[in-house]
Amino acid sequence: MAKSKYSDNLIRLRCSVCKRINYYTRKKKSLERKIDLKKFCPWCRKHTTHKEAKIR
Repeated sequence: MAKSKYSDNLIRLRCSVCKRINYYTRKKKSLERKIDLKKFCPWCRKHTTHKEAKIR
């Protein structure tokens, strides 16, 4: 089976309030720090910070 082009760069963004995974994005390998973005959470129904989480 073919490997995805971005599978090794893929990360999950987890809501810091409800701890649900709402977004997937890509990250450069050279970036050392963890990503922390403010995004809309559909379960909380408000804008919250979403932090990087590992993909299992």
